[in-house]
Amino acid sequence: MTGNLSTAVQRADAQRRTLPVLSAGVALGGLGVTVGITVGGLLAREVAGSDAAAGLGQTASVLGAAVIAVPLARVSDRSGRRTGLALGYGIALVGGLVVIGAAALSSLLLLMVGLFFFGAATASGLQARYAAADLARPEHRGRALALVVWATTIGSVLGPNLAGPGDDLGRALGLPSLGGAFVLPAVAFAVVVVGMLLLLRPDPLLLARRLAAVDDPAPPGPRAGTRTALAAVWATPGGRLGLTAVVVAHAVMVGLMVMTPVHMGAGHLHDDGGTTLRVIGLVISVHVAGMYLFSPVVGWLADRAGRSATVALGGGLLLVAALVAGTAPPGAAVQLGIGLFLLGLGWSCGLVAGSTMVTEAVSTDVRPTAQGATDLLMGLGGAVAGAVGGPLLAFGGFGLVAAAAALLVVPLAVVWGGARRASASAAAESPDVAESAQRRPR
Repeated sequence: MTGNLSTAVQRADAQRRTLPVLSAGVALGGLGVTVGITVGGLLAREVAGSDAAAGLGQTASVLGAAVIAVPLARVSDRSGRRTGLALGYGIALVGGLVVIGAAALSSLLLLMVGLFFFGAATASGLQARYAAADLARPEHRGRALALVVWATTIGSVLGPNLAGPGDDLGRALGLPSLGGAFVLPAVAFAVVVVGMLLLLRPDPLLLARRLAAVDDPAPPGPRAGTRTALAAVWATPGGRLGLTAVVVAHAVMVGLMVMTPVHMGAGHLHDDGGTTLRVIGLVISVHVAGMYLFSPVVGWLADRAGRSATVALGGGLLLVAALVAGTAPPGAAVQLGIGLFLLGLGWSCGLVAGSTMVTEAVSTDVRPTAQGATDLLMGLGGAVAGAVGGPLLAFGGFGLVAAAAALLVVPLAVVWGGARRASASAAAESPDVAESAQRRPR
């Protein structure tokens, strides 16, 4: 009993120190990420001279976030969250500098490389949410994860509105149009790297493993590979639903979000002295507010009403968002803002509830690899959606992009129905187990 009490106190004390550091890091990192979201597609179109190429810019960044997520998870698995997060933001810093050089040289290939590495900031911000859950009690896991997601609001809402002033600053420094906006993200990422290395102590993942060993002295199992970890997640109905929710919510969000600046800026970016860029930044800020601002409420809902119900709510919001945004003309900033706000809120429901379900589906030894693999699939889904978005926009307009995004919710509905049937079947076979499960977070 004394040992359990001691580990509980250590866990609580470390969690109180961990959450502020993670929150500050993702807040500042989110500023840099959303500047890139706002400007990346526009810069790709500027360099390539084609709307169809606009999606390639964000696709490179999203693909980078997906691919880099796996090695970052492996680094975290071996060396702890502190090393993994600092490495990710450091890679993003290098990517931002490469983007500036690519803009100066008008090189699309170099721009794609820079944006690919820039995506490491997104991968790090997403893995920070898992770090918040490492030391959390099971009944508070959704809330802890959501609190770090919420912290992203601060930088992410501010970031798009700094795209215009950042571009002006870049021009004043002699940097190329749009490319100069990436100076601010580079500085932000540098500060986050230093902060993580100095302040994220004790490391939450390494401490969680040490405390778990005290409660259960059995030796840990062998390191799991990516496929093994994914198989472990997919083996349970909750894991399947969580994984599908995260991937679908992210793909729908990216598919619509990255094409919105291009849709709004069609033919107007150079006609009004930067006004359109500022309006685009405002709309993206509203979208980001939907993604992050209400995440503590989403986390509370996932803990109280259940993960499955929260996923269902998210799916419904994604469908409504596609309808509202997809019917908006380029100049309808208010309607687009409403649609993208709902899009962000639906994404938040899928991400918070789904990530919590993935975390709970596997043991502590498998978690970092499973989480990194989940983020890999999530990023690949977003990358495909972003890549397809450009040609769809060029072929059939923004409405076609929205319709295609809405269709992605169908597989989520299928998996959700299967998970509900499995839950009902388990309840019918073992009422005592079902009653116990009802008392636990779902």
